[in-house]
Amino acid sequence: MQSMMIRRATEQDADLLTALVQGSGAYQGQYASIISDYRVTADYIARHRVFMAVEVTGRLLGFYALVLNPPELDLIFVADDAQGMGIGRLLVNHMVGQAGEAGLTGVRVVSHPPAEKFYRHLGAERVGTVAPRPPKVAWERPELRFTIPQ
Repeated sequence: MQSMMIRRATEQDADLLTALVQGSGAYQGQYASIISDYRVTADYIARHRVFMAVEVTGRLLGFYALVLNPPELDLIFVADDAQGMGIGRLLVNHMVGQAGEAGLTGVRVVSHPPAEKFYRHLGAERVGTVAPRPPKVAWERPELRFTIPQ
Protein backbone atom coordinates (compact mmCIF):
# COMPACT_ATOMS: atom_id res chain seq x y z
CA MET A 1 0.00 0.00 0.00
CA GLN A 2 1.22 3.47 -0.78
CA SER A 3 1.65 5.90 2.07
CA MET A 4 -1.56 7.28 3.48
CA MET A 5 -2.72 9.99 5.79
CA ILE A 6 -5.74 10.71 7.94
CA ARG A 7 -7.38 14.05 7.29
CA ARG A 8 -10.53 15.84 8.34
CA ALA A 9 -13.35 15.38 5.84
CA THR A 10 -14.79 18.49 4.21
CA GLU A 11 -18.32 19.10 3.03
CA GLN A 12 -17.07 18.43 -0.53
CA ASP A 13 -16.27 14.82 0.50
CA ALA A 14 -19.94 13.93 1.18
CA ASP A 15 -20.56 12.08 -2.10
CA LEU A 16 -17.28 10.15 -1.84
CA LEU A 17 -18.09 9.01 1.71
CA THR A 18 -21.65 8.10 0.71
CA ALA A 19 -20.31 5.98 -2.18
CA LEU A 20 -18.04 4.07 0.22
CA VAL A 21 -20.99 3.34 2.53
CA GLN A 22 -23.25 2.31 -0.37
CA GLY A 23 -20.57 0.03 -1.84
CA SER A 24 -19.75 -1.77 1.40
CA GLY A 25 -19.78 -5.54 1.07
CA ALA A 26 -20.51 -5.81 4.81
CA TYR A 27 -24.00 -4.46 4.20
CA GLN A 28 -25.17 -6.70 1.41
CA GLY A 29 -27.77 -9.42 1.77
CA GLN A 30 -29.68 -9.41 5.05
CA TYR A 31 -28.06 -6.15 6.21
CA ALA A 32 -28.72 -4.13 3.02
CA SER A 33 -31.77 -2.31 4.44
CA ILE A 34 -29.73 -0.31 6.94
CA ILE A 35 -27.81 1.58 4.24
CA SER A 36 -30.25 1.38 1.34
CA ASP A 37 -30.86 5.14 1.20
CA TYR A 38 -28.18 6.30 3.64
CA ARG A 39 -26.27 9.45 2.75
CA VAL A 40 -23.34 11.15 4.43
CA THR A 41 -24.39 14.77 3.96
CA ALA A 42 -22.33 17.95 3.91
CA ASP A 43 -24.29 19.10 6.98
CA TYR A 44 -23.38 15.88 8.83
CA ILE A 45 -19.69 16.42 8.03
CA ALA A 46 -19.93 20.02 9.24
CA ARG A 47 -21.55 19.00 12.55
CA HIS A 48 -19.38 16.02 13.53
CA ARG A 49 -15.73 14.95 13.62
CA VAL A 50 -15.41 13.05 10.35
CA PHE A 51 -11.95 11.86 9.35
CA MET A 52 -10.79 10.03 6.24
CA ALA A 53 -7.87 7.70 5.55
CA VAL A 54 -6.61 8.52 2.06
CA GLU A 55 -3.67 7.40 -0.03
CA VAL A 56 -1.31 10.08 -1.32
CA THR A 57 -3.03 9.56 -4.68
CA GLY A 58 -6.24 10.74 -3.05
CA ARG A 59 -7.97 7.35 -3.05
CA LEU A 60 -10.33 6.96 -0.10
CA LEU A 61 -9.45 3.94 2.04
CA GLY A 62 -11.87 4.48 4.91
CA PHE A 63 -13.45 6.98 7.27
CA TYR A 64 -15.10 7.39 10.64
CA ALA A 65 -17.51 9.83 12.24
CA LEU A 66 -17.31 10.72 15.92
CA VAL A 67 -20.37 12.39 17.42
CA LEU A 68 -19.43 14.33 20.56
CA ASN A 69 -22.84 14.73 22.20
CA PRO A 70 -23.75 12.10 23.12
CA PRO A 71 -20.32 10.51 22.53
CA GLU A 72 -20.65 7.84 19.84
CA LEU A 73 -18.64 6.35 17.02
CA ASP A 74 -21.50 6.77 14.58
CA LEU A 75 -19.85 5.48 11.40
CA ILE A 76 -16.69 3.65 10.46
CA PHE A 77 -16.12 2.12 7.05
CA VAL A 78 -13.06 0.71 5.31
CA ALA A 79 -13.12 0.11 1.56
CA ASP A 80 -13.64 -3.59 0.82
CA ASP A 81 -10.34 -3.84 -1.10
CA ALA A 82 -8.44 -2.12 1.73
CA GLN A 83 -9.61 -4.37 4.57
CA GLY A 84 -7.02 -6.37 6.49
CA MET A 85 -4.32 -3.71 6.08
CA GLY A 86 -4.69 -2.07 9.50
CA ILE A 87 -6.73 0.91 8.31
CA GLY A 88 -9.62 0.18 10.68
CA ARG A 89 -7.18 0.04 13.59
CA LEU A 90 -5.59 3.35 12.53
CA LEU A 91 -9.03 4.98 12.28
CA VAL A 92 -10.13 3.69 15.69
CA ASN A 93 -6.86 4.83 17.29
CA HIS A 94 -7.31 8.26 15.69
CA MET A 95 -10.90 8.40 16.97
CA VAL A 96 -9.73 7.59 20.51
CA GLY A 97 -7.23 10.48 20.25
CA GLN A 98 -9.94 12.85 19.02
CA ALA A 99 -12.27 11.74 21.82
CA GLY A 100 -9.52 12.37 24.37
CA GLU A 101 -8.83 15.84 22.95
CA ALA A 102 -12.56 16.59 23.27
CA GLY A 103 -12.48 15.55 26.94
CA LEU A 104 -14.64 12.45 26.51
CA THR A 105 -14.26 9.55 28.95
CA GLY A 106 -15.97 6.97 26.78
CA VAL A 107 -17.40 6.47 23.30
CA ARG A 108 -20.43 4.30 22.54
CA VAL A 109 -20.53 2.01 19.51
CA VAL A 110 -23.67 0.32 18.24
CA SER A 111 -21.95 -2.37 16.22
CA HIS A 112 -22.85 -4.05 12.98
CA PRO A 113 -23.12 -7.63 14.35
CA PRO A 114 -20.27 -9.05 12.19
CA ALA A 115 -17.99 -6.17 13.34
CA GLU A 116 -18.27 -6.79 17.09
CA LYS A 117 -15.10 -8.93 17.14
CA PHE A 118 -13.17 -6.10 15.42
CA TYR A 119 -14.17 -3.55 18.07
CA ARG A 120 -13.49 -5.93 20.96
CA HIS A 121 -10.07 -6.75 19.50
CA LEU A 122 -9.28 -3.02 19.63
CA GLY A 123 -10.34 -2.69 23.27
CA ALA A 124 -14.07 -1.95 23.27
CA GLU A 125 -16.13 -3.69 25.93
CA ARG A 126 -19.63 -5.01 25.33
CA VAL A 127 -22.08 -3.18 27.58
CA GLY A 128 -25.43 -4.28 26.19
CA THR A 129 -27.65 -4.96 23.24
CA VAL A 130 -29.67 -2.53 21.13
CA ALA A 131 -33.11 -3.79 20.17
CA PRO A 132 -34.20 -4.04 16.51
CA ARG A 133 -35.78 -0.96 14.90
CA PRO A 134 -37.88 -2.32 12.02
CA PRO A 135 -38.18 -1.93 9.15
CA LYS A 136 -34.62 -0.61 8.65
CA VAL A 137 -32.92 -2.70 11.34
CA ALA A 138 -34.62 -6.05 11.93
CA TRP A 139 -31.87 -7.50 14.15
CA GLU A 140 -30.32 -6.91 17.56
CA ARG A 141 -27.01 -5.07 17.59
CA PRO A 142 -24.19 -5.26 20.14
CA GLU A 143 -23.64 -2.09 22.16
CA LEU A 144 -19.99 -1.51 23.03
CA ARG A 145 -17.94 1.18 24.72
CA PHE A 146 -14.40 2.41 24.25
CA THR A 147 -12.95 3.82 27.47
CA ILE A 148 -10.91 6.91 26.60
CA PRO A 149 -7.60 7.33 28.46
CA GLN A 150 -7.36 10.62 30.33
